[in-house]
Amino acid sequence: MNRITDYIFEVGMLKRVARSGWWAEKIKHPESVADHSHRTAVIAFILAKLEGMSENQARKLCTAAVFHDMHETRLLDLNKITARYIDIRKIEDKVEADQVAGIPKEVSKSIISALDSLTDEEKTILKDADSLECAFQAKEYLDIGHAGTASWIKNIGLRLKTKSAKKIFSKMKTQDSNSWWKGLKKLD
Repeated sequence: MNRITDYIFEVGMLKRVARSGWWAEKIKHPESVADHSHRTAVIAFILAKLEGMSENQARKLCTAAVFHDMHETRLLDLNKITARYIDIRKIEDKVEADQVAGIPKEVSKSIISALDSLTDEEKTILKDADSLECAFQAKEYLDIGHAGTASWIKNIGLRLKTKSAKKIFSKMKTQDSNSWWKGLKKLD
């Protein structure tokens, strides 16, 4: 149980790891990797269903999204600028294997296979969910005055592959990120 509790404490580290790419846009306190992973998981589930996948595939993608950045507890958020200089995937694989070492096999095998067992179609949806989450975050930053994030939104739109992600992206670009709660306030 010690290794499991250690792993769960390590998961908590994601709440304190900032998404570092936003610093280039002068965003002092960007969202955490945990924040990003949570919304990515929700988006992955939604995209899977919209793309006609089964309930089990949608759950599988949701799970994969939860674990997709676990390596960042030890590496922090290695953004696209950093990725230019190092082979991140090789390092991430080593960290992920080390993280689950000593955890009971029925747990560690499932954690590792959450990402390793994805089909090409599932990987595409997960990548779109990851990118789409970044676009939503960029839109939220844009709506509070960080004009530089508009280029992030544009570039992300060019990378999306699935029809559903493209449709959601198109709507997201034109919507005020604060509109979701309008009309929900109870007035006396």
